[in-house]
Amino acid sequence: MNVFDYLMIVNIILIWSLLFVNIVLIIGGYIYYLKVEKEPSPEVVGEHPFVSIMVPAHNEGVVIVKTVEALLALVYPNDRYEIIVINDNSSDNSAELLKEIQESNPTRNLAIINTDNITGGKGKSNALNIGYQQSRGEYIAIYDADNTPEHKALSYLVAELKADDSLGAVIGKFRTRNKEVNLLTRFINIETLSFQWMAQAGRWQLMKLCTIPGTNFILRKTIIDAIGGWDVKAVAEDTEISFRIYLMGYKIKFQPKAVTWEQEPQTLGVWFRQRTRWVKGNVYVLIKNIGFLVDPKAKKIRFDIFYFLSTYFLLLTALVVSDVIFFMNIAGLVSTSIKGFSNLLWFTAFVMFVIGVFISLTTEKGEMSVSNLFIIALMYVTYCQLWIIVTVYGVFQYFKDRIKKQDSKWYKTERYQG
Repeated sequence: MNVFDYLMIVNIILIWSLLFVNIVLIIGGYIYYLKVEKEPSPEVVGEHPFVSIMVPAHNEGVVIVKTVEALLALVYPNDRYEIIVINDNSSDNSAELLKEIQESNPTRNLAIINTDNITGGKGKSNALNIGYQQSRGEYIAIYDADNTPEHKALSYLVAELKADDSLGAVIGKFRTRNKEVNLLTRFINIETLSFQWMAQAGRWQLMKLCTIPGTNFILRKTIIDAIGGWDVKAVAEDTEISFRIYLMGYKIKFQPKAVTWEQEPQTLGVWFRQRTRWVKGNVYVLIKNIGFLVDPKAKKIRFDIFYFLSTYFLLLTALVVSDVIFFMNIAGLVSTSIKGFSNLLWFTAFVMFVIGVFISLTTEKGEMSVSNLFIIALMYVTYCQLWIIVTVYGVFQYFKDRIKKQDSKWYKTERYQG
């Protein structure tokens, strides 16, 4: 055996270790979905708590009207929630559109905060902090500007949070409302259902852990008071605040019946920039909290720190090295004595990927189709490889910003009509 054989063995161990973790999460998640399906939908017992819904929005004129209308139509007592839209330094017609909605609903608790380039324009965390200063609710709910929550989404979230004092936050599920636009949106739809929501369900079922997804969630205002608001340096503010909730001793629960529909990127360029922001943001959170990996008092976040560390560094390195050796082998530049064995493992991993993802889709009506089976297979050799590229680029950009002592810039995802 030569050095490339040993490198391949190490890479195989790393890749299959993470694959095994994901298989376990899929099993746990599937069990949780079956349990939730049999349980009655959660209902608010007693008086409905007053809720402040905050919507950070920057140049969201294309989608903001539909979002606010959906929030106004929620099945929740009208006098028990307010909507605060932070129109954050927008240069489009968002202000005019929001003013029209406000004037059309004079009896509703709808507040519009228009910031300028001095008070705003500094990212989602800053916008949330601005809105929070004006909020009056006992609970704070967050929705992105492209979201159309189902009528009972807020009620389900509130019911769960009110019923259990050990919960600091409750998250719902977001679905892809433009999934039929093209192949990319179909990839994203499958990715969301399997790697986001099946994993969240599995983590809750097996470890009572969840990570806030950035939209369609609710948390106690006392938590925001205690931590002093959102970290303005965090471009993945959802992951960052999740860790701080864990450290306060609270749990974060996943309630899949609380659903919102959101618009996903429809072009590769928009997708790449959005995902790069996600990677940079999660690496920031990882570096910020890496010390808790060995802190016995922080066991609730240890799994997530290890998972991020494995995904963005160990797994990423293994995948890149494996790909390099694979192509060097094809070109005849190197030779490995375990080529046949590694190819067998690669094929096995591919089959398990397809089966695992397809099982994830069985939890959603209309998603278990032959066409999606082929999409999953194609996804493994295309979309997943693009994720490797965006992860490498995101990690590189993060450390480049640190070396240059620059704050990570917030990239606002572009929206589309419809």
